Amino acid sequence: MADLQDELKTTAEVAELDQPAAVWPEAEQLSPGLPEIPEPPEFPECAEPAPDADADPLERAHAFLAGHPVADGYSGLPWALRHLPWFDLELGESAVDTDVPRMREGHVGALFWSLHLPEGLAGDRAVGATLEQLDLVTTVVQAHPEGLRMTHSASEITDARHCGRVAVMLGPAGAGALGDSLGILRNLHALGLRVLTLTGASWASGTGLTRFGEEVLREMNRLGVLADLSGTSEATISRAFAASKAPVLFTRSAARALRPHPANLPDDVLVELGAAKGLCLVPLTAEQTGPSVRDVADHLDHVRVLAGAECVGLSGTYDSGAAHPQDLADASCYPNLIAELFSRGWSETDLALLTWGNVQRVLRSADFTARAAQQRRAPSSAKIAELDG
Repeated sequence: MADLQDELKTTAEVAELDQPAAVWPEAEQLSPGLPEIPEPPEFPECAEPAPDADADPLERAHAFLAGHPVADGYSGLPWALRHLPWFDLELGESAVDTDVPRMREGHVGALFWSLHLPEGLAGDRAVGATLEQLDLVTTVVQAHPEGLRMTHSASEITDARHCGRVAVMLGPAGAGALGDSLGILRNLHALGLRVLTLTGASWASGTGLTRFGEEVLREMNRLGVLADLSGTSEATISRAFAASKAPVLFTRSAARALRPHPANLPDDVLVELGAAKGLCLVPLTAEQTGPSVRDVADHLDHVRVLAGAECVGLSGTYDSGAAHPQDLADASCYPNLIAELFSRGWSETDLALLTWGNVQRVLRSADFTARAAQQRRAPSSAKIAELDG
């Protein structure tokens, strides 16, 4: 071994091999006419170009959204598709507001597909109709693999975006879909449900959450299912703020101070939402926000001032049957809204939170809360008859 080590070149000698002129002086004698090889040019690291602050606002919006796509908090597409005999979302579908080409044009990177049901369905019928919608969504996503991908977490949403797919998340569903059973809640979660609206059940009514309702909320926290409070009573909102360990959502709520719609939030609730680090997803509907893109921007400004930039997001509510403001007719129109916000002086940091970052934060917080809760408590076996009588 000693002999072998003596024959090995030292580090300094090896380094000299990287200097051709010094180690191989005879090379110049053998090829005296060869020109010197120039040093290779240095190329800057690849990076996404920053939007030009002096550019046209719409061009700047497209450039910004290319790096910070929209996570849309509510789409009524599943129920709308039930009434179509045939459709192709990747090719384009004029019968609905949302298809893959328009989502590409609008820079939509993630979409929450609502499982809400028409009024009048309750009990076993509500459970069955929700399962049918779950099956439909799964079938639709599988039939459009080039454009859509089913996801269940913040990391899967990011992976789908990197693969050039629109991430589909399941929810919100109505509370009636549980059939007053925590076992059904767990099965819906296993099938992909990630948001549940706390309204439409006896345990979540105008008087607030009952004892069983609070147990449902605790089990949602344990699973990682987010609570949607849009359209719920003030008593339910107050109790959910106090009882939920995970952030809460308002999937379709704007500012009541600007437009007195019952689903819109008063200023004191927006302040409380900011303190709880929840998320208000402002809907793009004429009824709740007004007839123009400027009206929607007014609501976003108002929510940002009261709740904070980290607590405001976007909810297209396309294919829900609602009328939409001018210049926001379908899923391709998000750049029009971002251009308006740029013209109002919104920073790129706040816009990145609005379009993508805040939804990611809430999903990650829910997952973290669920992992911690699962270490502390087993699945609940509570029955509504036992807790509410």
